[in-house]
Amino acid sequence: MKKLLCIILTLVTITLTGCGFGDSTIRFGAAGLGGMYYSFSTAFTELATKENDKLKFDVKTTAGSAANLRLLSKNYIDVGISQMDLIDDAYYGTPEFNGKKYNGYSAIAGLYKEACQIVVLDKSSIKTLDDLQDKTVSIGASESGTELNATQILKASGLWDNNLVKTKNLDYTDAAKQLEDGEIDAFFCTSGVQTTVVEELAKHASIRFIDIDSKCTKKLKASYKFYDSFTIPANTYTGQTKDVSTLCVKSVLLARDDMSEDTVKELTALLFKHAKDFQYSLQADLDFNESDATKGITIPFHPGACAYYKEKGITVSSEDKN
Repeated sequence: MKKLLCIILTLVTITLTGCGFGDSTIRFGAAGLGGMYYSFSTAFTELATKENDKLKFDVKTTAGSAANLRLLSKNYIDVGISQMDLIDDAYYGTPEFNGKKYNGYSAIAGLYKEACQIVVLDKSSIKTLDDLQDKTVSIGASESGTELNATQILKASGLWDNNLVKTKNLDYTDAAKQLEDGEIDAFFCTSGVQTTVVEELAKHASIRFIDIDSKCTKKLKASYKFYDSFTIPANTYTGQTKDVSTLCVKSVLLARDDMSEDTVKELTALLFKHAKDFQYSLQADLDFNESDATKGITIPFHPGACAYYKEKGITVSSEDKN
């Protein structure tokens, strides 16, 4: 009887210590439809399952970066994407998360730069950030990275206090529809370019992008270490004839700590093996490599990712340096 009980407990332990190939379906937190997270997640999981039929995925729509971090920490998803600024806030419990720490996950790889995009109709009178005063603006879905970035941009521009801007929390699809219908005047979108929902809007409605001016850029880069300057090149979107000056943050692929090392190592290898395929399938600038993917990450890497990078001659740590 004791021997039988020991065997049962061993099997239960194996089941709970993470998923290996074929053991279970990997729940992938992908944010909302129309954004780069969802497009990337779909492309990655399709390529991964074609390469290894033992891998199974369930791509789940979520509210975005902040939501993915909470879902990872509470074991509702196994893999997800989030912005590096929010990851640092959540992992170390900064005021953005009311001092509460959300742990239980680690890094696989840095992916691509996400541009802070502010979209208006071409016929709009809005030409600068200051022109957003007294306008109705979508700042992204609740618990999204877009919401955080939009709030910080509006604060840096002196537009957040005293209800100078009427804000709405809309996902990208609803924001694009309401902009076209005249229900809102502008929407924020922090995403890799070319963002699917923005390009679809540009194909049947004339749109423009608002630059983030140098004054606002300097304030934000001085206050938040994860912002960097970014230019959306002309002709990235249909009808976009001028470069757009803005800011960007890095997106990072994450995995729960209790996922098996073998599984995460395999996912990491597939990520870089198909890096060029993502560019073709998503029609976006997603040119990343192992060296760049390990830079600027302030949280531990998953042991499976560490094992992959070690084989490539790159040393990263699975230990919390803080």
